Amino acid sequence: MLFTAGEVAYLRTQPLGRLATTGGAGHPHCVPVRFTYNADRDTIDITGRQLSGSRKYRDVRADGRVAFVVDDITSDSPPAFRGLEIRGEAEALPAAGGAGTELIRIHPVRIVAWGIDAGWEAGAAGRAADGVPAGLRGRR
Repeated sequence: MLFTAGEVAYLRTQPLGRLATTGGAGHPHCVPVRFTYNADRDTIDITGRQLSGSRKYRDVRADGRVAFVVDDITSDSPPAFRGLEIRGEAEALPAAGGAGTELIRIHPVRIVAWGIDAGWEAGAAGRAADGVPAGLRGRR
């Protein structure tokens, strides 16, 4: 399992994250998206209306390197923040058999968490989380 139990619990309570991709000319693109944690694959799955026609879907097809952030503020006074940054390789998957919906699946390579699990301290660099299938390695 790439994520800690605390991280999985946190992901399951959050309805929205932000996906960052890179376009063909190298320009960044960051958008809010709905997502689910896929426990069977230990991935982040992103769906949406007409996803295959979106810039984020095209960006992932061209260059699967992505960053995904889920965060929130738990207190204003004193300030308390928590969240996850997931860097990884994503794949743009067409709808299976004409049914369902397209999706973007993120395979984590690096996970940075803050304010979720006990023992966290500011400035933590995160950890490697090599969840990339062999078929996605080195495709650029």
